[in-house]
Amino acid sequence: MGVKKCKAILGFILALLAISVSSFSRSYYATPKDSIIHIIFCSDLHFGLTKENFRGNKNVSAATVNAAMIEAMNQLPALSLPNDEGVGANASIRAIDALIITGDIANREENGVPAANSSWKEFEQDYLQQLQLHKNNGTATSIFVVAGNHDVSNAVGFHRPMAPEKDASSYVGIYNLMMHPATQKTVANFDYNTDKVHFATNIAGVHFQFVNLWPDSTERVWMEKDLLSVKSQMPVFVFTHSMPEVEARFFVNPNNTHTINEKDKFENLLSETFKDGNSVEDKAIIEQKAFAHFVELHPNIKAYFHGHSNYTEFYDWKGPENTIHLHCYRVDSPMKGRYSAKDETKLSFLVVSINSNTKKMTVRECLWNSHFTGNASAIAWGISSTTLF
Repeated sequence: MGVKKCKAILGFILALLAISVSSFSRSYYATPKDSIIHIIFCSDLHFGLTKENFRGNKNVSAATVNAAMIEAMNQLPALSLPNDEGVGANASIRAIDALIITGDIANREENGVPAANSSWKEFEQDYLQQLQLHKNNGTATSIFVVAGNHDVSNAVGFHRPMAPEKDASSYVGIYNLMMHPATQKTVANFDYNTDKVHFATNIAGVHFQFVNLWPDSTERVWMEKDLLSVKSQMPVFVFTHSMPEVEARFFVNPNNTHTINEKDKFENLLSETFKDGNSVEDKAIIEQKAFAHFVELHPNIKAYFHGHSNYTEFYDWKGPENTIHLHCYRVDSPMKGRYSAKDETKLSFLVVSINSNTKKMTVRECLWNSHFTGNASAIAWGISSTTLF
């Protein structure tokens, strides 16, 4: 074989090796495709109430209003997110991995409001049967539910008259749906002192903690135990009913026999006795400090989602002593919205878009009833917030 021919063959082999190495390098060092999921967040459904005005009708039932909101949720996969530079901006939604509801499924049974039993049945009919959403993998969208103060008050009693005096149906329904007990609880054998709705799951590289009503001392014991199995670099999102600045009335009555009564007006919804005074008008500073300290000890708690106050707001909670910056996301109510009750075009839920590769989250306000024509509602996008986690 001649020298020239050997050189040509050697050059050919080296060229092939260069191509092979180049291809391997591009494959090995390539940036992975973005992994984006979408979650719907809503709260304070208040089955049992009626809405004064809705789509040209008067005194519309919560079952009808919630069904309309679900109809809007079912439209999302066919829509695109707004071009707001957030996660998934201007791209088709296509799939919803979870629907999260932070309580007040039933309204408190005062002033002729139906019993929680009928409200829970309406919830099952609307949310468990009418939702037609799917995850990226084609399976049905997961539904996660925690209880609100109305669900708990119906179960334990209230300081104003209710009829019936107690009906734990919505709380028990949430418990059975989310806690999956070997033997389902009933209103007869349910015990609120021990039967708490709290659970956790991982979604898209994020640890989701679902907390009973508000993270009081008892809930923080459960949260601490749960976090022992979570890597310190894994972000944690907390979903619960009450805002971080919890109201005094939720705590156990510090007076006399610690009962629920009209004079003191404490509701005994949380596990700990109120420490800041003897009146529901006092601020729950000691309790809030304890939760703020818990967040300080767990810096991977990156976000806190809640309902209760019934309007959409994105804000940072700094704690009573300005020691933390916890990103908080408050959501509207379809029945008792602070602003949407008067202006139905402001009815909203939140769409949470998470990119597990870039560690970025965008929370967007979805105005699901911006206007209504014929049999279809028009969805519009409101405020949004993008953060790194």
